[in-house]
Amino acid sequence: MGRDGTDTNGTDANGTESVWDYPRPPRVEPDTRHVVVRHAGVTVADSHRCLRVLETSHPPVFYIPRADVRAGLLHASGHGSFCEFKGAATYWTLVPEPGHPPVPDAAWSYEDPAPDYAALAGHLAFHADRVDACTVDGEPVRPQPGGFYGGWITAEITGPFKGGPGSQGW
Repeated sequence: MGRDGTDTNGTDANGTESVWDYPRPPRVEPDTRHVVVRHAGVTVADSHRCLRVLETSHPPVFYIPRADVRAGLLHASGHGSFCEFKGAATYWTLVPEPGHPPVPDAAWSYEDPAPDYAALAGHLAFHADRVDACTVDGEPVRPQPGGFYGGWITAEITGPFKGGPGSQGW
């Protein structure tokens, strides 16, 4: 335990994590909890082998191994962005079963991440607000506000979180 009553991951005695205890630059850590992404009645991803990225002011982002994502449902969208730490991001459109509309930019990945984030290669992250449901150990996830960053909020995560109104300059 640290002097502030938190362990080295920022978790306090009650099991809560403040995003303000997360590092900058971000840290990547393994997470073996059961992560599931569902959309249009289909399990899109199901894993116990995720990586979690922790960054100051952001809820964690869960990166799921590509091998644990149902093949054939994601297609590169042609969109991208750049993270000063992780590098160039590729966005993916989710194309669920026939009869359901595609979901543009539902997921993203770092196909060739910066060296400090090499572990993220071969993993995908999903925007919780663009699919029907994301869960961590059965708990429904709330999306990070603002629609851009893609963090997942669960009961143990406390904010305030970047992405909401008035947080642009954080």
